[in-house]
Amino acid sequence: MPDQALLETPLHALHLAAGARMAPFAGYDMPLHYGSQLDEHHAVRAAAGVFDVSHMAQADVTGPQAQAYLRHVLAGDVARLADGQALYACLLNERGGIIDDLLAYRLAADRYRLVLNAARRQADLDWLRAQLAGFEVALRPREDLAMLAVQGPKARALADACLPPALRGAAAGLERFTAAGDGDWLVARTGYTGEDGYEIMLPAAKAVALWQALLRAGVRPAGLGARDTLRLEAGLSLYGHEMDETVTPLECGLAWTVHFDPARPFIGRAALEAQRAAGVRRQRVGVVLACRGVLRDGAPVLQHGREVGVLTSGGFGPTVGRGIGLARVEVGVQGACTIRIRDRELPACVVNPPFVREGVLRVELPPLAER
Repeated sequence: MPDQALLETPLHALHLAAGARMAPFAGYDMPLHYGSQLDEHHAVRAAAGVFDVSHMAQADVTGPQAQAYLRHVLAGDVARLADGQALYACLLNERGGIIDDLLAYRLAADRYRLVLNAARRQADLDWLRAQLAGFEVALRPREDLAMLAVQGPKARALADACLPPALRGAAAGLERFTAAGDGDWLVARTGYTGEDGYEIMLPAAKAVALWQALLRAGVRPAGLGARDTLRLEAGLSLYGHEMDETVTPLECGLAWTVHFDPARPFIGRAALEAQRAAGVRRQRVGVVLACRGVLRDGAPVLQHGREVGVLTSGGFGPTVGRGIGLARVEVGVQGACTIRIRDRELPACVVNPPFVREGVLRVELPPLAER
């Protein structure tokens, strides 16, 4: 039986025409880079880059009980939001494990937009549909929409003139984690790179014109490769790496996304309260190599010759100039450690991420060891 054909975003033909190196991701044929992943990374840190993130799943939750429904299914409390505000939250199972992390935007008292991870699209929608019973609410996947992320210190200034005239003023005045909409357009001051910028949700039929306008304005196209090194330097978690259905928010640096007060019986709350009472045994940390090298997911983390955890994400940080990673380790692990790569143990240091935020190095690098 032949493999299932990969899906394509509305910008697929433009990626091919630009000579992008394409790769399968979450069932889509996506651009990995357009010639140099390193140059794209630095362009976002120094100026502005645009990512096609139309593979991300979008869904609208509407109805008189939309807020009550989301307060039940999300560990973060959407009752804290005013119109136009966004919330980063986790969707949990009854054991407190993370089904997905997502963004929820309050568009109106009875209307919310969810942005879900592409690889979790079906699992998320199935779970959300299974929780609809008893709530006067509708869940509508927005397959008609595309999504572009314009990121970098110059991103908003360059992107503003490319937006529809009716949105330009509202977008320019956005605070962080807020959004402005006009019809099926939604411009949010959010992102996944550690830089300022916009995530723009818009009709799929309008995506090509916006992409081309952004490039003419001087924004550089960037692929998924740079998006991953940027998010790693920013200390941002990736589903399937830092979190999955066996990992709770309390174990992966996302305890801050859980709103226990006021009392609210959200799915997974009882499991999190039990874990908190018993004491959390695992924590998320950052790791920086004290030698030359590149880190990879799955490498054991050792301290005093004993394995104390594992790398959940690893790579080379172009802005940091070192091998960096995120790791899940025993609570209390800090200071010097080693990372086992094949038959070698590389010297490293445990740090508190982010490594880089808004172009600035946020951690102290250990001295390079003699090799």
